[in-house]
Amino acid sequence: MRKAIAILLCRLSKWALKLIGRGSSMPGRIALKIYPDILSNISYPENIIAVTGSNGKTTTVEMINEVLSRVGYSVAYNVEGSNLLDGAATLILDNCSLNGDFNKDVLLLETDERYCQYIFKYVTPKYFVITNIYRDQMSRNGNPEFVLGEIKKGIKEGSTLILDSDDPAICALSKEFENECYFYGVGETPYVYEKLDSIYNDDYYCPECKHKMIYEYHHFAHVGKYRCPGCGFDRHEADVEATDLNLEKKTVEINGKHTIKMAMASLHNVYNILSAFSVCKLVGVEEEKICASLNDYLIVNGRIKNFKDKDKEGTLLISKHENSISYNQNLKYVTSYDGDVSVIIIVDAISRKYFTSETSWLWDISFELLQSDNVKQIVVSGCYASDVALRMEYAGVADRMTIIKDIKEAADYLSDNAIGHIFLLTCFSDEFKFMKEVSHD
Repeated sequence: MRKAIAILLCRLSKWALKLIGRGSSMPGRIALKIYPDILSNISYPENIIAVTGSNGKTTTVEMINEVLSRVGYSVAYNVEGSNLLDGAATLILDNCSLNGDFNKDVLLLETDERYCQYIFKYVTPKYFVITNIYRDQMSRNGNPEFVLGEIKKGIKEGSTLILDSDDPAICALSKEFENECYFYGVGETPYVYEKLDSIYNDDYYCPECKHKMIYEYHHFAHVGKYRCPGCGFDRHEADVEATDLNLEKKTVEINGKHTIKMAMASLHNVYNILSAFSVCKLVGVEEEKICASLNDYLIVNGRIKNFKDKDKEGTLLISKHENSISYNQNLKYVTSYDGDVSVIIIVDAISRKYFTSETSWLWDISFELLQSDNVKQIVVSGCYASDVALRMEYAGVADRMTIIKDIKEAADYLSDNAIGHIFLLTCFSDEFKFMKEVSHD
């Protein structure tokens, strides 16, 4: 009876809160208050898929859902991106009968890196995707090694681990755990770098023996083809690999036989595609059907949006505050654009989850990329515009920078003065402050 009441109140409260635009975690919190052990008393489906990591979780989950739904699976996933225990409880209980029978073929969970261990006390994923580990929200998460340690606490016996072979910290999990492992990665492409292309390298030393590693090439940051001369640890051969890549034509070839057209042509998105492809292949979907579903697929979770500022065309690229890799990948996309661009960077509220005025993470971002000839002007806006502007001075782009702290004024300025295509780089916490001033899809 208590289980039925908890599930009913969860579903009713979600429905009520949805009417006012809220409610992705509160309903689960209510249910857990009524019946703290309720998630241990649910009849789960065979296919439980979980995705965690610093970057790419939401996009990968959305791609997996797209593929599985198109081939006939019914899928429940946390569309709102609420990825802590309360959010997972809301998702699970909202898709259960009152007696606790899960009513979908697949439970697909995006899980926060630090909180997967708490969710997996109740739910054991059949497939557990660990995308990558970077500096991310360091005022909340500390350093990447700490976060990786938290992820390890969530790895359970019986879960197949789906790992990025190009990230040494993630690849090394296959040696630490006895779980079955499946690997994806990017082979040598025209876009590799012999030397590190970012300001720092968090995986400079071998995760096995702490010896200084040698890289044959980098894709970005510490991701690439590596080898430890001390213990021999190296990149694991990928089961699903990008064997050819053409960012200009927006195509990626997988395992030498499948070509997927990308709506968003970035190396980061290639990794999202590879991880989603890996999961769906393991579930049993034919490779051709996976490719058909992902071909030219544009994510709908708000990471990318087109807009108009009066007669000026623009694109929002979500760039997570406190996450330099996210910014760097979007900066590379902007500077590879075929045409003149105006860039607006907004840092107004660093996080929507907690308060911090800590801005040292700006110095980890490779804003020097904005020295590109196609970047004609840069507008910095928001509460922390002065902090961003100081970083821009050291990046050598102050001569093309305008500081407009008020976001509405910045939008008005660009509507009259933007040169070429406008690219907005900002986080979830700040995007609506600009987007409400312009028209968009």
